Amino acid sequence: MIAIIDYGIGNLHSVLNAFLTLGFDAKITSNADEILAADKVVLPGVGAFGDAIDTFRARGFEPVIHKVVESGKPLLGICVGMQMLFDYSYEFGVHKGLGLLKGNIVKFTNTSLKVPQIGWNNIEIVEDNNPLLKGIKEDSYVYFVHSYYLDAADAVNITAYATYGVRYGCMVHKDNIYATQFHPEKSGSVGLQILKNFGEL
Repeated sequence: MIAIIDYGIGNLHSVLNAFLTLGFDAKITSNADEILAADKVVLPGVGAFGDAIDTFRARGFEPVIHKVVESGKPLLGICVGMQMLFDYSYEFGVHKGLGLLKGNIVKFTNTSLKVPQIGWNNIEIVEDNNPLLKGIKEDSYVYFVHSYYLDAADAVNITAYATYGVRYGCMVHKDNIYATQFHPEKSGSVGLQILKNFGEL
């Protein structure tokens, strides 16, 4: 079963419907025992980083997510869910992330482009054999909605980049942790293939 963490923030039902469409057993849950018993876990997220991480911690999910990672079960962070996995975000102040991956979340500062980035953008794959990228072609287009991006301190964890005024990591992978800045559940057949790959890990 794939557990989609409900901490009050996130595009939950679109993610659930995508997995169900693909034929996977998936469930939205805020129950720690169900999350820990799941085969795989998804950490979604939308909106502001500070609100998301504060709500996540207030509901007691920080030790749960660390247990998931320690267990070796695949974890997928999406959008703000990806950003929360890193050290700090500088969105409306300084907010401490979960520290599971090295790097910080910073704002787009190229004023010639509209911020937030909303819409389709192509990806540059740098790790061809990554399991989440199985069947995904170079320069495939995926759907983004964000004003802040990963300024990675540890580039070895980046599996794909996007460019929007600046080149930044839009997919990361370290051990059993996977994450995407874009929304695979809104990215058509490419996004469904990525979710299928995650479900088949």
